[in-house]
Amino acid sequence: MMRYLWSIPAAVVAWFVGGFSATYLKGLPEGTTYFVPPRIDLLVLGGLAGGVLAGLLIGRIRIAVPVVLVVAAGLWWATGTSFGELKLLITLLVATALGGFFGALGARSSVVAAFALALPIAWTAMRPAEQLGDWRWLWQLNGALVGAGLALLLYIACWKRGWRSVGAWIPLTGFYLVCFALVEAVRLVAASTGKPMDAVGNESTDAFFQSFEPLLREYWPWMVVGVLLAIPMVTLKLRALPPAPPPPDPYADRSNDAVLSEDLDWIDQVEPRRRLLPKRQQPAS
Repeated sequence: MMRYLWSIPAAVVAWFVGGFSATYLKGLPEGTTYFVPPRIDLLVLGGLAGGVLAGLLIGRIRIAVPVVLVVAAGLWWATGTSFGELKLLITLLVATALGGFFGALGARSSVVAAFALALPIAWTAMRPAEQLGDWRWLWQLNGALVGAGLALLLYIACWKRGWRSVGAWIPLTGFYLVCFALVEAVRLVAASTGKPMDAVGNESTDAFFQSFEPLLREYWPWMVVGVLLAIPMVTLKLRALPPAPPPPDPYADRSNDAVLSEDLDWIDQVEPRRRLLPKRQQPAS
């Protein structure tokens, strides 16, 4: 019970900060009270990321999922967003519930939470490219974000089980690259409004498969740096943790006196003296 007194308020803060704080604060100077613009990508990725963080803190599926659903619906109402936009609200609730589910599973094995956070982190890492255009240091900024995102995912994967989860680093890195391709394909679909569905499908499929080669060519040094950065991060985290408590003794509540059953009473009896047989005489030849 004491755990939930701090984990539920912390989960509420983590849901908003991890999912929507940047978007909400960006909209404040313009006089809007919406905590998220009516964009489906922000709703899906923000709800997913916030739900994963909240679920990690709560650690129980039956508690995390209802809590994040109440928080999402409550903030939707409290910030003045209309409930008439039912499709957007349902999208937010579904993404938040999925995030809370995977986050609560990640409380036992944080590898699940790392996989769930890969898509929001990949989407965030490419955001500066949309805003800065031909900025001089864009490659360095994007590379630093890609490497930092990979290091964070690898660190989260080893959060609960330490180096025993290092085997998930290779599939997690591959899934991280797939998320970049998904982001590129979804971005192309969003920009192809008014085109035939067949053309949009072909272009998005080509964008998905053609995004791997330039990503690896441009940012592979930063991804190597991310892996090298994750190793000392996990090491320092494991050293900072207290040693694991010893397993409970199943006989701690019993006395030290041995309790023998009736079948073992013969141990206390005096053993009778053994009589040695006489040596057999050899017949004379």
